[in-house]
Amino acid sequence: MKLLIVEDEAELAADIIAYVTQEGYRCEWASTFSAAAEKIVLYQYDCVIVDITLPGGNGLDLVRTLKKLDTQTGVIIVSAKDALTDKVTGLQLGADDYLTKPFHLAELSARLQSVVRRRHFGGRTEIQVRGLTIRPDARQVLVAGQPLELTRKEYDLLLFLAANPGRVLTKEAIAEHLWGDDMDQADSLDIIYTHVKNLRRKINERGQTDGIASVYGLGYKFEL
Repeated sequence: MKLLIVEDEAELAADIIAYVTQEGYRCEWASTFSAAAEKIVLYQYDCVIVDITLPGGNGLDLVRTLKKLDTQTGVIIVSAKDALTDKVTGLQLGADDYLTKPFHLAELSARLQSVVRRRHFGGRTEIQVRGLTIRPDARQVLVAGQPLELTRKEYDLLLFLAANPGRVLTKEAIAEHLWGDDMDQADSLDIIYTHVKNLRRKINERGQTDGIASVYGLGYKFEL
């Protein structure tokens, strides 16, 4: 799962990134309003954690932009302000949750899990699809009750496909979701084919059909 941390306090941002990365999330960071505004238009995230007070603008305006884009991105507002008006405004704009600084990182992680489940999987803690049981909170996939051993990238790829059933996902979109800014340094997108091939093989070896259809010249689609 891919997050954008919009926070101008470098130490707090580093603490959040270190903690949620251990929980299996992949993070990008924006420390200013303008940097965050550019990222949310160019890229897709599972959740954006946004501070209200930012250099160059107000985090609530970023929430407004996200909602105009009509994405499935979840939003958690964090702020040093404990003002009721800020909380009400943020939630009315469509934010999923609101945390007042200081907060425990474990609480932030729990709220992240809840937002992602609600946004992508109707709040379910288990997703049943094509003979697979996916448990996002545990980053676990089961076949007939037995764990399916996947690499981190294979798991993230499967979850990205399962969260977008029937939708054509371009190779560029998949690469950006799995690697973010780091993918800009790659020479080609052939690595996507390798991960898809390995994921298909592991699912098929367990007696299930993978449901991953190649869309010529574009990318892949997960068929239910």
